Amino acid sequence: MPSRLRGDELSSRSARPLLLACVLVIAAVAAAVTVTRAGMRPATQTGAGFVLSSRCPPSFELMAGGTCELRDLYQFYDSLQGRGVGGTRTSLPPHRDGFRPEQIDLGRYLFFDPILSGDGTQSCGSCHRPDRGFADGKPRSIGIHGQDAGLAAPTLWNVAFLQSFLWDARASSLEAQAPGPLFSPREMGNEPARLLRSLNANSTYRRLFRQAFPGSGDRIAEADVYTALAAFQTTLISLNSRYDRYAHGHAAALSEREIAGLNVFRSFVARCAECHTPPLFTNGQVAVIGAPEPAGHPFDAGAEKTFDAIKLRGGFKVPTLRNIARTAPYMHSGAFDTLRETVEFYNKGRGNAVPPGESLYLHWHISSPDLTATEVGLLVDFLQTLTDEAFTPEIPQRVPSGLPPLDNPKESRT
Repeated sequence: MPSRLRGDELSSRSARPLLLACVLVIAAVAAAVTVTRAGMRPATQTGAGFVLSSRCPPSFELMAGGTCELRDLYQFYDSLQGRGVGGTRTSLPPHRDGFRPEQIDLGRYLFFDPILSGDGTQSCGSCHRPDRGFADGKPRSIGIHGQDAGLAAPTLWNVAFLQSFLWDARASSLEAQAPGPLFSPREMGNEPARLLRSLNANSTYRRLFRQAFPGSGDRIAEADVYTALAAFQTTLISLNSRYDRYAHGHAAALSEREIAGLNVFRSFVARCAECHTPPLFTNGQVAVIGAPEPAGHPFDAGAEKTFDAIKLRGGFKVPTLRNIARTAPYMHSGAFDTLRETVEFYNKGRGNAVPPGESLYLHWHISSPDLTATEVGLLVDFLQTLTDEAFTPEIPQRVPSGLPPLDNPKESRT
């Protein structure tokens, strides 16, 4: 590797006093996860119906007040202003938790149930499939009646740590985000009144909502639907990849080549970590990078429409790189099929895909790194170490509506 990409604290050979302790803690956590996953059946499905789980998902602790709180090794670390700022041992930003296990499990059923769509053909899991990194593997998602939804589906891993949602950052919470896809005529095509009619006509859902929201009465409230969906999504935690084990002190978790790729990633030449900041591998902000639209599609103004700000024209939320190897194709437009194509887009230099006639305020971190083919390959190798799907939730075999859950590849439409 050229010397310009060396010299940070990430050398795998640096002996640290906490190494053995970290390895032991990681082993203990892994063992606990194995036991928890084996012993946890989220909701009982019997001839008498569905009973929601009273246990928290893996990596969550049941507190005295009956709510679930996240536990992870990054909570042992400090960082500037309590935020992850790119080092290997820095704490994570604030996150959402504190939901009842019954609310989480109810949200899981709702997430995979097509009853939420206008015609019973689309579930949240149709575009956020666990086997596709909670994306859908399509350049542009397909909504109700086969419509083009307009954008690629972003992953839902680690959304508990985000402060804004949707590609244009127009929602400030998971609850505020939910109506977007539910009621978009291009996505799930429902309406609030019709959604509540469908749910309230289902005696099983009325019973489950009473269990999840004690004292809520016999009628399902729209706000409780959003809360349950948010509760489930906050448990989609991915923080135990090989990169994480390396960050916690297990030097052998990454190969020499992958460590070299991490050094490229964090270097002032490539500058990937400026926006895709570890440990979340996103800074959660909107960035204008000039990514191309698919051939034949008009330019998407992105966050400019949301905030009425010309400087955000063509701007979109910086996605996490967690499980990036599972979420192709890439960019808001699904423009690139492979990680290498995506890295090479950045390597071609600032504004290389801006369409004629557009004058964008490109993010100041976007430069012309001029990486060698070897460096591009190292970077791609490193990105594949961010895969961790150990806490993928159990997918229901059936849901209270009786409709087929559309997360299953055999059930899903192509």
